[in-house]
Amino acid sequence: MSKIHIITDTDSSLPADVAAAHSIVQVPITIQFGDETYQTGIDIDDKTLFEKIDSLNKMPTTAAPSPAAFIEAFKNAFKNGAESIICICVGSKISRTYESALQAAEEFPGKKISVVDSEYVSLGQGLMVLAAARAVEHGASHEEAVQAALSLLGRLHLYGALPTLKYLALGGRIKPVAAGMADLLNIRPILTMRDGKLDLLEKVRTNKAAFRRLVELLTESADGKEIQEVGIIHINNLEGAAALEKALRESLKIPPRVMIVEFTPGLSVHAGAGMVAAVLLTKD
Repeated sequence: MSKIHIITDTDSSLPADVAAAHSIVQVPITIQFGDETYQTGIDIDDKTLFEKIDSLNKMPTTAAPSPAAFIEAFKNAFKNGAESIICICVGSKISRTYESALQAAEEFPGKKISVVDSEYVSLGQGLMVLAAARAVEHGASHEEAVQAALSLLGRLHLYGALPTLKYLALGGRIKPVAAGMADLLNIRPILTMRDGKLDLLEKVRTNKAAFRRLVELLTESADGKEIQEVGIIHINNLEGAAALEKALRESLKIPPRVMIVEFTPGLSVHAGAGMVAAVLLTKD
């Protein structure tokens, strides 16, 4: 195993098998239903999350990993032979995860730990983590691996479509009456990354129109550039994910292998079941 260890959090949306293949450790985001606590990727996934939300008709709260969780991950890394650690976190404007990791790193004076703010979310962050891990696998130094991750910023393009505003209303992010009216009028939000946050870009009428607009936006974002990697993200919507991959293959020249992943509970509570999205990595 490399002497440079890569650590991230589960908001990276990296599947467990992909993380394991690259020796990436993921510190879990916590989901809280009343007195019941769950850890993303350990005892809760998107399917279980929305089964509980729909049965309780109530949204859970989420929490960034504590500094203690990162301290444990860093301790284990050094115990397992790490000489240095690169920890790439979900964007600091989205979560306190980055802050927790920074606090944890302070507990290891004299140790080389780089805590990186991905400024992104989901597979945008995940692709940065993979870039660092692959760089290490190819013999890169600690600094080179950090730069390999940061080099993706500005070349990532993420857009998603929500089929309902029900869960945004349950979570208190919009008023229930507004959500009901929006659903009655078939209004479907389009989301994107903007200034380090997952933000509302447009409102489109009907699911079909939202899907078409999603493909248009992704196609426009490529702007004739070579597409190096593609990830499809969904929340309990494998059918929609497959349809989006098919549409992108018809519109763009994309790599043969496309990663299809869950958004993961720490993020999914903010979007709702049925969401489908994609992230493209383009060449400079």
